[in-house]
Amino acid sequence: MSLYSRDKAIIALSDGTVEHGYAIGKKGTTGGELCFNTSMVGYQEIFTDPSYYGQLMMMTYPHIGNYGTMSRDDEARRVMIAGLIVRSFSWEHSNSQADGNLQQYLERNEVVGITGIDTRKLVRHIRSKGVMNAVISSDELDEERLVQKARDWDDMVGLELATEVTRDEPQTVHSDGPFKVAAFDYGIKQSIIDNFVKRGCTLRIFPAKGDFREELEQWNPDGFFFSNGPGDPDATAKYALDIVDYAKETGKPIFGICLGHQLMALSEGISTKKMFVGHRGANHPVKNLDTGLVEITTQNHGFAVDEEALDESRVDITHKNLNDGTIEGLRFKNFPGISVQYHPEASPGPHDSRYLFNQFMDMIKEGKKEMA
Repeated sequence: MSLYSRDKAIIALSDGTVEHGYAIGKKGTTGGELCFNTSMVGYQEIFTDPSYYGQLMMMTYPHIGNYGTMSRDDEARRVMIAGLIVRSFSWEHSNSQADGNLQQYLERNEVVGITGIDTRKLVRHIRSKGVMNAVISSDELDEERLVQKARDWDDMVGLELATEVTRDEPQTVHSDGPFKVAAFDYGIKQSIIDNFVKRGCTLRIFPAKGDFREELEQWNPDGFFFSNGPGDPDATAKYALDIVDYAKETGKPIFGICLGHQLMALSEGISTKKMFVGHRGANHPVKNLDTGLVEITTQNHGFAVDEEALDESRVDITHKNLNDGTIEGLRFKNFPGISVQYHPEASPGPHDSRYLFNQFMDMIKEGKKEMA
């Protein structure tokens, strides 16, 4: 697609809502669950976050693309969103450090998108009606057919997607520090890896699915980490809980973020639930119930741990969302484990919650002392 293209495009929602705009990125048709992100910056990090795999991303901030793209901002090896919806797309960028413009980046990654959409109107619609599937198309403009395609698209409930974004084989990321962490990649972000390495951890990163017990026993990690990732946690749990249970049996510290947090809860018999809209953005207030302090957090999840299924003999709630009261953090009583629903690595976003990596490191240090 040429720069400054005025090719027509349509977004059609499964409830029959249709909006017209102009094509950006690759010309074609794409679909998925329609979600929105309230971040003002960091669009490239959002687009490459594996937790967004299979979703259409609608940015609430109107101007997207104005500072171009830089390879160092990628959170994964490729763009993960299924499609992009924006109000005002910037074909040109103003940033001397940029590698190129966003249009070239989207074309290179074969991302279909649409601009010229009243995103505020569409966000209000989603907030009142709930999350739903949609289709974006710039090569087919029949409204009725596109609405039907949206209705036929696979629902996120019951969908297993972690194996679509994980690595193919174990990989070691070295640091100069003395600590070893076994990390399980359900869609791990590069900034999470960077936060561990910065704290002296050598990571052995394992694919989402497989029997790695023998290798883990030989490598003998000091702790375990379960990452963020896309899809329904119940579907991922069908294979992931075996390794979560193994980690618990070792008695070593465990840390989980987002999907990892949900898997740790599921391993203790605490169910998860699909949210009406979900949390996605870099400005969500969370209260730390231990300190009483409020953290401004980066979030990206459409499922949450169900508070009604909570077992107080197994977990304590450590963090709560101040917008809707949902669970944002847990401390586990039957094994040394902590988990959070939000993203303490915060890329993009504020750095209020990076202390959680330090908290996990303190648990590892304490565990090494006890074993010495």
